[in-house]
Amino acid sequence: MADTKKVQKPVLKPLLSYARPYIGLFGISMLLAVITVATTLYAPILIGQGVDLIVGKKNVDFGALVPIIIKLCITVSLTALSQWLMSLCTNKITFNVVRDIRRKAFAKLGRLPLSYIDSHPHGDIISRIITDIDQISDGLLMGFAQLFTGICTIIGTIVFMLTINVKISLVVILLTPLSLFVARFIAKNTFDLFRKQSIARGEMTSLVEEITGDLKTVQAFGYEDEGEARFEVCNRKLQEVSVKAIFFSSLTNPCTRFVNGLVYTSVGILGALAVFSGNGFTVGNLSSFLSYANQYTKPFNEISGVITELQSALASAGRVFELIDETEEIPDAPDAEVLTEVDGTVDAEHVYFSYDPEVKLIEDFNLHVKAGERTAIVGPTGCGKTTMINLLMRFYDADSGSINISGKPIKNCTRDSMRSMYGMVLQETWLKTATIRDNIRYGKPDATDEEVVAAAKSAHCHGFIKRLPKGYDTVISDAFSTLSQGQKQLLCIARVMLSLPPMLILDEATSSIDTRTEIIIQRAFAKMMKGRTSFIIAHRLSTIKEAENIIVMRSGHIIEQGTHESLMAKGGFYSELYNSQFAAE
Repeated sequence: MADTKKVQKPVLKPLLSYARPYIGLFGISMLLAVITVATTLYAPILIGQGVDLIVGKKNVDFGALVPIIIKLCITVSLTALSQWLMSLCTNKITFNVVRDIRRKAFAKLGRLPLSYIDSHPHGDIISRIITDIDQISDGLLMGFAQLFTGICTIIGTIVFMLTINVKISLVVILLTPLSLFVARFIAKNTFDLFRKQSIARGEMTSLVEEITGDLKTVQAFGYEDEGEARFEVCNRKLQEVSVKAIFFSSLTNPCTRFVNGLVYTSVGILGALAVFSGNGFTVGNLSSFLSYANQYTKPFNEISGVITELQSALASAGRVFELIDETEEIPDAPDAEVLTEVDGTVDAEHVYFSYDPEVKLIEDFNLHVKAGERTAIVGPTGCGKTTMINLLMRFYDADSGSINISGKPIKNCTRDSMRSMYGMVLQETWLKTATIRDNIRYGKPDATDEEVVAAAKSAHCHGFIKRLPKGYDTVISDAFSTLSQGQKQLLCIARVMLSLPPMLILDEATSSIDTRTEIIIQRAFAKMMKGRTSFIIAHRLSTIKEAENIIVMRSGHIIEQGTHESLMAKGGFYSELYNSQFAAE
């Protein structure tokens, strides 16, 4: 129970803060709730008056009954109208709040360090932004509506009952807390179950995203049975937690209804005795009082009925706010310099970095790259090649040491301006869901159609683009398209060729391209890299023979450095790597 309080406390406050901008609508909803309750509670008075006018067979005062019926019709109509308007207001508050939370959660993704994205399952992040926020919406929508009318109804009925009979009213008021105690006890014990349900749902989403994200690999390696087994474990876990959560929360309604049934029965017995005693308590009064007793207990029933949704909403909100409250990447300093032009020199001085403090990776790394120099980074898998690119782009910050561009520490420059100085072509392609033209324009949105076509021709993808049904207007995406992996990579290359920044990073940029096309692309790269500082990561060492500077890395250290010829003549580790690739020949 202590854990429940610990989780609930930080959830309610931020959730209410998102509703604060809509305080005006909240006030209107409260006013409409008061009108709804007032007209609802006025109806039993009219009904009671009508009952007292029907004193016996053939002894009905129709003259006095007609105005009461007219008032009752007006009251019922006003109740329906105010309830409808109140629903509009509560819906608007709820969906605006949910929109704001989802907007903030999505915006947060852009400010989170890459380490967070790398260390959390993508499916779980998706589940928080979509499924968990939907759960908040369902809980708030039901909770707001019941809360508004419930509080007003409870207060109103107490007042009306006291005006009719104080003693019977006190019996109702004294018995009602029993239902509150039952609801509170069950709610406190179900919150943790709903939190576990949200976590299990996120794990399932992650697994489904993992399997469907690369179904070809799953089928190629015959992993279907193992995948189904893992899914069955997740599914069973979600089933067990969900059944427990729903079972315990479903006890709330029948338990509170039982207590409310006792209240209603007590009112009926005491009221009947009061009528028989002849102390002025009429049958009409009893009819009104029974109606009030029912309406008084109704909010408790309704609120207990939505306990499931409310608890689920709070548990989901906790997961969403965990994401929103995550530590963001270190923001740019207020006086950070905006880079507009660089000469292309890059220096790394005594750089230390590791993803896990317990596992050392980059240690005392030093590098000097001249302006316009082509620098190839080679080495065995896990030596730190891609990590160096992450540090150069400030996707990760070095633990210590300094990396400078044109003599300026990158930590003293704005990330956006620093990254705009680089053009990246990675081994893993990424295309947004848009036309081919818009995908090529990704790094330069204001590029003309002529510039887009010129970049596509330079990247040797103009030919296959023109063969598509709609040419450059063909809509594609990274996951769903008829393009081959090589064609996707050519589009990514065209994207960089369009923007032509002063520095380039090519990380296995031609890994998915056939040998003939690779030769053509290498020529295009040579033209593009002329006069530009370039960092090239390649496992096929034959592709980097022309680089002015080849850096050989091993276990996070530079062990050799020089041109292809000098390194081959040295007969060291680079020579072994190069010769091993051509050993078969």
